[in-house]
Parts: sequence; structure tokens; C-alpha cells
Amino acid sequence: MGTLLRDWRQRRRLSQMDLALSVNVSTRHLSFVETGRSRPSAELVLALAEGLDVPLRERNTLLLAAGYAPRYPVRPLEDAEMEPAREAVQRMLNAHDPYPGVVVDRAWNIVMANNAAAAITTGIPDELLGPPPNVYRISLHPDGLAKRTLNFPEWAAHLLHQLGRSVALTGDPGLAALEAEVRAYPGVEEALRDQPSPLERVPLLVPFRLDLGNGQELSLFTTLTTFGTPRDVTLDELAVELFYPADDESARLLGGRGSTASTLN
Repeated sequence: MGTLLRDWRQRRRLSQMDLALSVNVSTRHLSFVETGRSRPSAELVLALAEGLDVPLRERNTLLLAAGYAPRYPVRPLEDAEMEPAREAVQRMLNAHDPYPGVVVDRAWNIVMANNAAAAITTGIPDELLGPPPNVYRISLHPDGLAKRTLNFPEWAAHLLHQLGRSVALTGDPGLAALEAEVRAYPGVEEALRDQPSPLERVPLLVPFRLDLGNGQELSLFTTLTTFGTPRDVTLDELAVELFYPADDESARLLGGRGSTASTLN
């Protein structure tokens, strides 16, 4: 328990004093917990995890390491008790059509998608589509969307920054392995080297510019939505990624007479 706690504190770049003050315990007691000289109560474990913004899955791990039962259930998305949440995200996806929208888990595997999102992946080899289909593999593999992404260096840098943050937040070795995998794809590291200096003028939003063929270009930006007060590990790890047109022409292609459903198929 103590080693895990220290690892999380160091990952968050907090001193023992910073963490102790945030959860109202003495620095001495926190030091004893980290070195194994003192066994914390379950309530203290949860308070420390909250202070460190530890994901629910890892809070269960901390509780187990301290000798306590997990507090947060892990239900499959298909579970009957998950129906209200499942219906809520399905309504979001349905309402977002004809704009693309997907639901991803912690590993950025796509667990739900609307018709417009499915249309974008048309023509991608089956082996890249899973199961389960993964956002980073589909986006960065040269046989996936990478070859159709007009601003691949910029978009790849955005995706890898996002993935790096997920690795830092969760400490998940599976995510770290995914990051190493996609960085090794042909053209990815070369694309990152082509990025401009951070001191140069940058756009307000990073667009995803996709070549549709026949001289048509789809330019999109994305938003991420998560559940605000999850008490279940699965819900804590779900995010809804919605794509919006970044310009008038993209809006026309997606929602006008030449809609995405017909344009992309």
C-alpha cells in the first residue's frame, strides 16, 4: 500500500506536506503510511486517493493493498443496472447524427458509435477495426485514417499528447504499451518532428482534416464528455467524443443535401 501511495503522490508531483494538508492528516502519519509503519483506515485510503485524483479502478487497488474490500463495482456496460447510463449516451449519439460520435473506454476502445462515425471508417482493413476498434490504432496506423488525414503531423501530435496524459493520469501499463505501439507506426515519429515550435502562432482548436476523395475535405473538431459523479469503474472510464464541423463546407457535407451518410459510403 505504502509504495503504491508514494508512486501516485510522485506521479502527481506533490510533496508529503502538500498531500497531508489536502486531506487534513499529519505529515508524520502520512510518512508512516508510505513506509508501511502505519496501516491506514479505509476512510484515509479513500481520502488520500481523492486528494491524488486516483481513478476509481486504482482506488480499488489501493484498498486491496491496505487489506480492505474494493468499494467501487465494475459492471459491464450491458448490465441491467447500467441501462440508464447506456440509454443516456445512446441518446447523445443519436442526437448528434449526422455528425460523428463515439463512446470510448479507458483504453480508447470504441464501445458505441453512431452511423456517421461508422461511415468514416469505411475501407479500413478489418484487422485494424478490432475487436475492439481502438481510436489510436485506427487514427495513426498507415493503413487506417493516417493516409487520409491531410494534417497528419498536427493531428498525430494532438492524439499522442492526449494519450500521454491518459497514461500519466491512470498509470495503466496497457495504455503505456499502446502509446509505445502507435509511436512505432511508420511515419508517426517523423510527423512529430515536423511540428512547429510551441512559440509559433497556433490555431484556437486542432482540426481533424480528412480527405473524402473527389476534392472534398472534411474538417472537424472534437469535444469529450464524461460522467460527472460516477461511482462505478466502467462509468468512470467512459467518455463520449463528439465531432463537429470546423467550417461551413464540412457542415454542408455532414448535414446538408450531400450528407455524410451518402458522401462517405
